[in-house]
Amino acid sequence: PRPIRNMAHLTPITPGLVVLLGSGETLPSSGRIHEFVAQRLPVKPRIVILETPAGFEPNSDLVAGKIKDFLSHRLLNYQPEIQVLPARHRGTDFSPDNPEIVNPILEADEILLGPGSPTYGVRQLKDSLAFYMIAARHRLGGNLFLSSSAPISFGTYTLPVYEIYKAGLDLHWMDGLNFFCPYGLSLSFVTHWNNRDGSADLDTSCCYVGQARFKQLQARLPGEHTLVGIDEHTALILDFEQQCIHVIGKDTVTLLRGRESLVLESGQRFPLDSLGTWQLPVEHSDLPGVVWDAALRVNAQIYSRRHKQPQPPADVLQLAKVRDQARDDQDWSKADKIRDQLLALGWQISDTPDGSQLAPIERD
Repeated sequence: PRPIRNMAHLTPITPGLVVLLGSGETLPSSGRIHEFVAQRLPVKPRIVILETPAGFEPNSDLVAGKIKDFLSHRLLNYQPEIQVLPARHRGTDFSPDNPEIVNPILEADEILLGPGSPTYGVRQLKDSLAFYMIAARHRLGGNLFLSSSAPISFGTYTLPVYEIYKAGLDLHWMDGLNFFCPYGLSLSFVTHWNNRDGSADLDTSCCYVGQARFKQLQARLPGEHTLVGIDEHTALILDFEQQCIHVIGKDTVTLLRGRESLVLESGQRFPLDSLGTWQLPVEHSDLPGVVWDAALRVNAQIYSRRHKQPQPPADVLQLAKVRDQARDDQDWSKADKIRDQLLALGWQISDTPDGSQLAPIERD
């Protein structure tokens, strides 16, 4: 039986960002997408990368390790603490249900899942401890970064790419993780939307199934369902706090609902309800009580730890003010020099939508 919860569990909360990247999580073109997220993370953010989507591959540790190496270099100024979680396969020691492996999710400022097999990801994460922890941490402010195969897995319906494109099975959808159901949204995602690997000989758009076959697949979905096609090297970012969606990257995002379609250009911002009528989860009854309670407890510890920080002295505050003015004047060289001065004084400055924020650097 589900434990009785106190009223604090019914308090509305503000989820973190959800980043849905069409492809290229370790390419230079994705750098500013990672930077967009990093600017909204605390100092020395904790990032966890799950091997799960590629857990069937013998080198899944190398796949995730490549992402870790890229982020360590690209986000060097943010001093991230990055951990790869080998949650590869259920029924083994490296299982998404193994708390010793997946517990770090509850402390993560960013959770990242990347390339692999969409249907394998669903099989391993459906009703798993890892999935429940991801959902709980996201609702409490953790950012979720999904790339390549992972967005496909997290939709209401999942496109079985390998089964159709490689194994030749008949066209069909499979049930996905339905991550956005508690938000009132019925969404499915198709990455590699504008793929051109087949050149003139073979249409490999719509994640390798081609437009003709994809039209047949689309016809099998409910009319009120929203399909989201995400071009390669392009990200759709859901911001529940600002109640909007952003498109960042090289190309576009396409929204399909019934016979209606809307193309979102890179650099544009739209209301979140462009995806459908939405809500914030309140009761969290879809999550096991033990997981939600643990997530609340860890979140309280994180909050307490981060708010027991010394206040910056007057000279540091003045430098930060001068740097803000330099950024307003687009004097990036001066702003960077002041950032280095602040680092030398022991303070990290981060740029957020609410302005710059200072935090002390922890010394070993």
